[in-house]
Amino acid sequence: MANVHMVVGLLVVLAFLVLTVANIVALRRGKPIPWVRTLSMVAAALLVIQYALGFSLLGEGHRNKTAHYVLALLPILTVGFEHGFARQQPTERGRIRWSAIANALTFILVLAAYGVGESGAS
Repeated sequence: MANVHMVVGLLVVLAFLVLTVANIVALRRGKPIPWVRTLSMVAAALLVIQYALGFSLLGEGHRNKTAHYVLALLPILTVGFEHGFARQQPTERGRIRWSAIANALTFILVLAAYGVGESGAS
């Protein structure tokens, strides 16, 4: 199960990296990229699956560093920000800008959580 958690974690990191880059490209183009919203939902779903796997590992007695848990749970805020606040901006450019910021912050958090998790798993 720990290996599945690592693979899904890597997919989460990659999904938020692609979202960040795609939103930056969309911001520079001045118009949204059609598949970004779908990828955003897939990335959020992968994150939920990752949480379920992580809690399952905790239930089996696996432990990690406290920083891993903190860094892993903080994306709840940034993903919520993207799907809530950013999506309600009055202009398309504002939606893209705030989505890019939220995705970049999420990417940083999940990358850090992945790194700490990989180094501190027991």
